[in-house]
Amino acid sequence: ACEVSSLRIDVGEQVALVGRSGTGKTTLLNAIAGILVPDAGRIEVNGTDVVQLSEASRDRFRADHIGMVFQTLNLLQPFSAIENVMLGAVFGCSRRKDVRERAEALLERVGLGDRMQHKPGELSQGQAQRVAMCRALINEPELILADEPLGNQDRQTGRDVLELLLEMSREGGRTVVMVTHDPQSAEQMQRTVDLHELRSAS
Repeated sequence: ACEVSSLRIDVGEQVALVGRSGTGKTTLLNAIAGILVPDAGRIEVNGTDVVQLSEASRDRFRADHIGMVFQTLNLLQPFSAIENVMLGAVFGCSRRKDVRERAEALLERVGLGDRMQHKPGELSQGQAQRVAMCRALINEPELILADEPLGNQDRQTGRDVLELLLEMSREGGRTVVMVTHDPQSAEQMQRTVDLHELRSAS
């Protein structure tokens, strides 16, 4: 269980969620995304209480407004890098002709212009992580949720990928909430929230 009395994250803020294992960091992230529904309380994202939405509406809201980056990346192996990025737009409101153009622009931006047709197994961990990051950004979400996104990276690669994600997020005025166990990654964020301390104060 994850019991949090109150947590406010402002628009455009970059927040690291830290705390020892078992404090509910991933649970909280999934609740914000509407993947898990709490037994009580409210979770407002840009004025919408996701708890009150139906399951279908939560799925639609997540696709339209939230980009997610996972530690396991969840890239589909049969598909190329650009196809994986474009798949991020399938369930969102971005069913427009410019989806491929935006996917190409994102991959170019992260230095993968020459790797667009490569499949995940043909990419390095750092390159695959950047593909996952582009997929999270394809719908131009207001909120990015990242669950230990750099856990499988070497320290320098992870630092570079996070710096790029934060830079691109700042340019779009996006809010970033990231679960991390790495103090150096947390230091790159604007604010750190220790979930253990937050729960203790509840």
